Amino acid sequence: MDPQRHITVDEALAERQGLAVAAATAGHVNGHRPAAMRAEAFHAASERILTAINTVIDGKADAAKLALTVLLAQGHLLLEDVPGVGKTLLAKTLARTIDCSVSRIQFTPDLLPSDVTGVSIYNQASRLFEFRPGAVFANIVIGDEINRASAKTQSALLECMEEHQVTVDGDSYHLDEPFMVVATQNPIEMEGTYPLPEAQRDRFMARISMGYPDKDSEIEMLETHQATSPLANVSAVVTAADVAAMITTVQQVYVSQAVKEYTVAIGRATRESALLRLGASPRSLLQLLRAAKATAALEGRDFVLPDDVMGIAESVLAHRIILDRKAASTGESPQSVIRGILARIPVEQNVALSAPRLAGQRGLDPGQTLRNRS
Repeated sequence: MDPQRHITVDEALAERQGLAVAAATAGHVNGHRPAAMRAEAFHAASERILTAINTVIDGKADAAKLALTVLLAQGHLLLEDVPGVGKTLLAKTLARTIDCSVSRIQFTPDLLPSDVTGVSIYNQASRLFEFRPGAVFANIVIGDEINRASAKTQSALLECMEEHQVTVDGDSYHLDEPFMVVATQNPIEMEGTYPLPEAQRDRFMARISMGYPDKDSEIEMLETHQATSPLANVSAVVTAADVAAMITTVQQVYVSQAVKEYTVAIGRATRESALLRLGASPRSLLQLLRAAKATAALEGRDFVLPDDVMGIAESVLAHRIILDRKAASTGESPQSVIRGILARIPVEQNVALSAPRLAGQRGLDPGQTLRNRS
């Protein structure tokens, strides 16, 4: 087989049956770029998704919004916390709100990489190897307790998450769009877990720590979720085509040169910090800007503000940096270091002024686009 050949799963299955697949098929799945949504339609679709999630996950509106932000920014989400706080429930609810293919992988120590990506099996009748797609071939892939699998199995997701393809026996099989991995993990100090390596953590756009619900939300959960699962009443509120159009809308959000420089300044500050052994990677800055664009779109704007970058920076960067041992011994955390860096980096006047200027061009009230920084 040609090692440079790239085919889709549909083509592989058609070849197994001896059928020719039209070139338009691959273009329709992966080559077609949908048109951007109108602002009203984008707002309505995002509100439907968030409302559906919030009816299941009590008191975690911020986590729901961040999950949607990552989806629209074409990233992957890592949900990290102790058992029983709703990590898997959030992942399942997000998947159910979208009318697209969903698969779930329960990561265990005996899980093999081929269980994730797929495997080529020899067919004695045809005397050919046939590719059987693994669980990763879906629009939304839920990886439950990802850090219970070995590092070898965890690494099977590296190519999938970064390049949206799987390579098996020299053939590359493209994954359909949209594609998102939502993984959950328990804290690494718990028994029977394997810490995610740095390269694996860097593939996740954002990390969420769910935390315990407040008193009122917990009482509400006890009153409403006793008899049936909260997922029982969740149905799809948007289609995969709607999500693809929303992603296109996010891609068209404008980012000024000043905002780009501000983003780079944050990344460089992490690499120069005496509190860190490992700073933010260039990939993380790219994903930070993508997440900021999705945040702006969800706020009803077609341009990015410094606030968008600041608001998402902790979730995007904290899991990618490594503390210096002395800093860790003094009680510092990755989150506190990121907050300190954001507080020290000034928002240049040309960055702050770009918002009122852009707002004025769009007929908006400049006072509604920036928080009071005094």
